[in-house]
Amino acid sequence: MMASKHSPQSLRHHFLVASPYLEDPRFHGAVIYICEHSSDGALGLMINQPLDIHLGEILEQLDLQGGELDLPVFSGGPVETERGFVLHSPGDASWQNTAQISDDVMLTTSRDILAGIGHNEGPDAFLMALGYSGWGEGQLEEELGSNAWLTCPATTDILFRTPWAERYSAVLRLIGVDLNQLSETVGHA
Repeated sequence: MMASKHSPQSLRHHFLVASPYLEDPRFHGAVIYICEHSSDGALGLMINQPLDIHLGEILEQLDLQGGELDLPVFSGGPVETERGFVLHSPGDASWQNTAQISDDVMLTTSRDILAGIGHNEGPDAFLMALGYSGWGEGQLEEELGSNAWLTCPATTDILFRTPWAERYSAVLRLIGVDLNQLSETVGHA
């Protein structure tokens, strides 16, 4: 993960919602939770595009308990798609390779959290993604300037409790946007 160099404009713990003007088809209809954003770039996870694999299958592949868990695994993005990320609520357990994103959200990239989940000793709320969405220095700001993304502060209610198929519309409602009202000049005053 990137070293944290927070700036007043940091979008850490924000949602990015793909606007209709985003040209990259991999992100059509995407909601991305931003885990890190600094002058060096940004890292986020898509939270509404499930893969054709369930968490139980991944646990079985890793020889861990919990193969019965029929929970979605999300495509976090097109970068390092074999790498796993678990967004989760804080808890009593401490996991290796964990970063605190906000008071209510942690990000863990180590196998021990999956073992805990398989033993029903994991965090109260979590979601798993394979791969991540990344932006180099200034890239996200450039995309924001070209109306590719809409942003708003994240909520754990949408992140952990809203069904994945409803997250896009839930974030748009949070922003106060009606997709039918968008124009080519979104974001310009």
